[in-house]
Amino acid sequence: MSAFLLRVRRLLLYAALTLALMPVQALLLLVRSPLASRLPRTYHRLTSRILGFEVKVVGAPSTLRPTLFVSNHSSYVDIEILGGIVDASFIAKSEVARWPFFGLLARLQRTVFVDRRAHTSHRQRDAIVERLKAGDQLILFPEGTSDDGMRVLPFKSALFASVHGTDFHRAVTMQPVSIAYVTLDGMPIGRFFRPYFAWYGDMQLAPHLWTMLGLGRVGVVVEFHAPLSVSSFPTRKALAEHCWRVVSAGVAAALAGRPQPVDPTPAVLPPPAALREPVPAQASAGG
Repeated sequence: MSAFLLRVRRLLLYAALTLALMPVQALLLLVRSPLASRLPRTYHRLTSRILGFEVKVVGAPSTLRPTLFVSNHSSYVDIEILGGIVDASFIAKSEVARWPFFGLLARLQRTVFVDRRAHTSHRQRDAIVERLKAGDQLILFPEGTSDDGMRVLPFKSALFASVHGTDFHRAVTMQPVSIAYVTLDGMPIGRFFRPYFAWYGDMQLAPHLWTMLGLGRVGVVVEFHAPLSVSSFPTRKALAEHCWRVVSAGVAAALAGRPQPVDPTPAVLPPPAALREPVPAQASAGG
């Protein structure tokens, strides 16, 4: 099949699936059905297949509620990949809500839109906390933008303010997630082809998407790292730094072709000793 016909076929299948399920999801939200949180996962999983993505999952998503998943972000396709694995809503910048068509899709999945201006940060934090208190699973991209698919940008500690330092943070589980686009038709994706999947900088969406739709089967590795307790970290900066290091290592390992399986035994991963709060001398003596 030529690249042009492949693009048309994928676009038609995507449009048919999306237009068929949008009113169904809207109705489920209207009647407050529990299925409204499950249908998006089925939709994203089918969309990933239509677009030619073959996903390998390493480890397992946290089943604890509420869980905030934190992941690197290199492409709009990350939404389809992660959304097809976990029943969760995304945290996105407020501009997404105004995007034609895709903004509506985001609202149908109950996306939490955040405005990162300082004077509105408390309202964004409250919105996220309320969703977590309700037991919802959320996905955060703490780089604050998309990367080039080769390296993970530093995580912005301000984006962790909604779960660290609040009265509710002891109830929240956080799970770092690494996502890497590793093969094209079974061959490793090198630097030449990586910009066809990573969407960053001043790339235009329409031409980028049109090019990507004409490519073959893409292998993606998604690694769920050990869940951790937010309350185990003394500061949000320490929490952000730890998650960044874990996710960065996962991406590097996947690109090198050696993702490491996660030990499923520990439900909570304590921080390194250097990040723990010091124990007062009197308490350590048993007083």
